Amino acid sequence: VQLQASGGGLVHPGNSLTLACAASGGSVRSYTIGWFRQAPGKEREFVAAFGWSGNTKYTDPVKGRFTISRDNAKNTVSLQMNSLEPEDTAVYYCAATRVVWGRVSEDVHYLYWGQGTQVTVSS
Repeated sequence: VQLQASGGGLVHPGNSLTLACAASGGSVRSYTIGWFRQAPGKEREFVAAFGWSGNTKYTDPVKGRFTISRDNAKNTVSLQMNSLEPEDTAVYYCAATRVVWGRVSEDVHYLYWGQGTQVTVSS
């Protein structure tokens, strides 16, 4: 499966942004799709995941602000990001895995990655 991430940009703190991860060559329903981010000088970190069965998981800093969803018709998984903070500034990546649900926050288990999309939150 090939993944294409899009939707990044520059926004002010408190604003919203929606990222999209479009899949081709495979169905998003067959994978857990995860979003990860990497800020300058920091390691890549897990943000959210949407499981093939419909489960969702979020890292604590984004709970209540970010929502991950899947559109089967568009073969896309989106990440709605509200109340953005400067600390959310990073390159965001989407990736696909079939690892057991308990390990979906571990990037080493993801086989397929999209290119990154830059999100900058600044006043």
